[in-house]
Amino acid sequence: MKPYVICLMHSSLDGRTHPSRWRPKGAGTDWFEKIHEELGGDAWVIGRVTGSEFAKGKPYPEVSGEKLPRENWFARRDAKTYGVVLDAQGKIGWGRSDIGGDPIVAVLTESVPDSHLVGLRGEGVSYIFAGKSEIDLALALDILNRELGVKRLLVEGGGVANGAFLRAGLIDEFNLILSPAIDGASGAPFVFDSTAADGGKRAPLTAMTLESVRELGGGVLLLRYLIKNDPHELAG
Repeated sequence: MKPYVICLMHSSLDGRTHPSRWRPKGAGTDWFEKIHEELGGDAWVIGRVTGSEFAKGKPYPEVSGEKLPRENWFARRDAKTYGVVLDAQGKIGWGRSDIGGDPIVAVLTESVPDSHLVGLRGEGVSYIFAGKSEIDLALALDILNRELGVKRLLVEGGGVANGAFLRAGLIDEFNLILSPAIDGASGAPFVFDSTAADGGKRAPLTAMTLESVRELGGGVLLLRYLIKNDPHELAG
């Protein structure tokens, strides 16, 4: 069963997501965590690049004599909220088992080396497998629901991860915190983006309904859209 999926992002008026580049500076940049808490997800998910920003360790040693089955492994099943990180090839050495108190769950593919699994277990980082060499997001959500009881998931970027969920037709709701600021320079990440390989794929969106507009103060708005996807249209 698929959890209800809400994409939550904070951007400038030109859709960029690095507040340090926005002008004027400090335009409503303290709202993200507040809205995150209000939305009350059972789990939140980010991509590998964003996940790497939270890592405290180095990649695990490549050599390991231990062979481990490609089976889901959980250090904890009793958390109120989980921090889920997409790491298809097992690149992140965590050096920690949680982010802000939320236990980490790494989403891997079966192509990761045994040494990475040994490293994750040694640090108490849970992991699930969702694909042979590429992550099947729908499968990952099904596992999170079935194994950890996740019914409400917050997708919180970066842009490539958000775009992957969008193109897979998995996002039910989009909440955008919109600040009165502009980035205006090239190279900054967008709310939704793609890899070069996915650049030609389109999301199966059929409708976006503006459910509410909330003024947060200082010209900052919270826009809430409900998304309808065509279940018969394959992404791409």
